[in-house]
Amino acid sequence: MHTDNQIVAQTLTWVRTFIVAENICPFAQRELERETIRVEVVRSKKIEVALEELMVEVQWLDEHPDTETTLLVFPTLFKNFDHYLDFVELAESILVDQGYEGIYQLATFHPDYYFDGAEPDDASNYTNRSPYAMVHLLREESVEKAIEFYGDTDAIPERNIAKLTAMGSVTAEQQLQRCFVVGSEGE
Repeated sequence: MHTDNQIVAQTLTWVRTFIVAENICPFAQRELERETIRVEVVRSKKIEVALEELMVEVQWLDEHPDTETTLLVFPTLFKNFDHYLDFVELAESILVDQGYEGIYQLATFHPDYYFDGAEPDDASNYTNRSPYAMVHLLREESVEKAIEFYGDTDAIPERNIAKLTAMGSVTAEQQLQRCFVVGSEGE
């Protein structure tokens, strides 16, 4: 089992060497360079506790406006992708119930992520595959500004699918697995 520091290192390596390097998210590099990405490891094995930790993180972001975004990483929970999707549905519902609709949104990542209608081994799924199950808490206001600045964000998913299809599942998986080497060395 990796330490929290190793998991944070692995996650940030994934962001740097895949998300940014492959331009999967054109907005990630700026926040990485500004060091405004927070990575929090949640070791809970219970969904109820994970939901509580999500709301603790939302409150933390409320109190720390200089932190742009949080990756909430669940290394011991959600080994099953369908259970993860159930959690995401509950998490989105809680955000609405707690008055955070339009303030925060969730982006979803999981080691076994696959899009509805796609085959599990389809390379396009790697746009949302990550070293661990995680949710990405995004400030809605910042997302809107980024979209305004960037322009046609609707083309991003299509571009990513084409890029990953050309890359292939084997290469995409190899890139994902490289994250674990960095974290294992304790860097």
